[in-house]
Amino acid sequence: MWIGNHTQFLDEKIQPILDKVGSSVNARLEFSRGLMMLVLEKLATDIPCLLYDDSLFCHLVDEVLLFERELHTVHSYPGTFASCMHILSEETCFQRWLTVERKFALQKMDSMLSSEAAWVSQYKDITDVDEMKVPDCAETFMTLLLVITDRYKNLPTASRKLQFLELQKDLVDDFRIRLTQVMKEETRASLGFRYCAILNAVNYISTVLADWADNVFFLQLQQAALEVFAENNTLSKLQLGQLASMESSVFDDMINLLERLKHDMLTRQVDHVFREVKDAAKFYKKERWLSLPSQSEQAVMSLSSSACPLLLTLRDRLLQLEQQLCFSLFKIFWQMLVEKLDIYIYQEIILANHFNEGGAAQLQFDMTRNLFPLFSHYCKRPENYFKHVKEACVVLNLNIGSALLLKDVLQSASGQLPATAALNEVGIYKLAQQDVEILLNLRTNWPNTGK
Repeated sequence: MWIGNHTQFLDEKIQPILDKVGSSVNARLEFSRGLMMLVLEKLATDIPCLLYDDSLFCHLVDEVLLFERELHTVHSYPGTFASCMHILSEETCFQRWLTVERKFALQKMDSMLSSEAAWVSQYKDITDVDEMKVPDCAETFMTLLLVITDRYKNLPTASRKLQFLELQKDLVDDFRIRLTQVMKEETRASLGFRYCAILNAVNYISTVLADWADNVFFLQLQQAALEVFAENNTLSKLQLGQLASMESSVFDDMINLLERLKHDMLTRQVDHVFREVKDAAKFYKKERWLSLPSQSEQAVMSLSSSACPLLLTLRDRLLQLEQQLCFSLFKIFWQMLVEKLDIYIYQEIILANHFNEGGAAQLQFDMTRNLFPLFSHYCKRPENYFKHVKEACVVLNLNIGSALLLKDVLQSASGQLPATAALNEVGIYKLAQQDVEILLNLRTNWPNTGK
């Protein structure tokens, strides 16, 4: 306030006098520096009295940080001059600051996780803003980390900044552990609202940390950390090389742990839905594929009644999780599920049965006109995610002439190339030659030629 109140006087009265005598002194700057000396003396006297009163010490730090910000942004006080941050950086005061910062951060974490709105997104009614479906506790936590960064970023030395960075990493790890504990309480309801909210929180924190890793401030800290690690020999040459080449970041350890938790949680959800789908498919597995009427015997093809429970279960779970998971997580979820589903239908339904012409046509209709379209809302060509099933349907539904020809080529092919070319010609790229031969032998509609 003193600097602001005297700016006009210094600029209009004092500075012209100094300029007139050829002095290079900046009146406002010298006035600011003189006042700063008084502030530093006052701080040095007061801090020992306030060190062990958390509330007063925290208030002092807040006031100092606000004062520093105004001094540099409003009054252009040079960063090279002595400032209050040097006092806060002195060992005793700095360690106390770190301790208090940790204490209050942990208290805030307790509060945000116990809040009634902890797992609800504050933007849930605004679709455009709520793409990541971030629960309130995760957003509040990352805001807390951001505020801590803002508080220590103007410290005069990199070593002090790195100590604050370690505090932030400890807080992230603590929050991850708390999320894991809450998640374990919800494992019996792995498709429930809270479980999905925890998963969204883990994904959000990991994503934000990855973004921060590319921030100039943290890149500078990474370089400073590299120098410290090199001096202390605390990292291997490979790790030092990765840090130096920017292949890794200061948050990599945290991100890796969060990604592992995310993968474990998604796997649990996929396994849950997959178990439900398998249970719903038990009658479809026993369908009479060997004695179904051919297409020519039916007025119109319709979905197998035994496939309805399977498809309804799948549809309902996809809709539920699409609503509860953010887009990127749901994409991983359905792709993991489809991978298991493709193998299951291929091995447990197709390879476990024999098919007449009507059975093969019915299977293809169920898959291409009913199962695959369930995923058409999530990708343009869902059949490409069901490669085993799609190609098995192709083999089972080849017309008699093409099937006989393919069988002959595969049996007489002396090398891999002729067989591969023959398979590619009918649209088979995923299945191996032996798989196709097995599928051909599952067909029952061969003419009486011994083939």
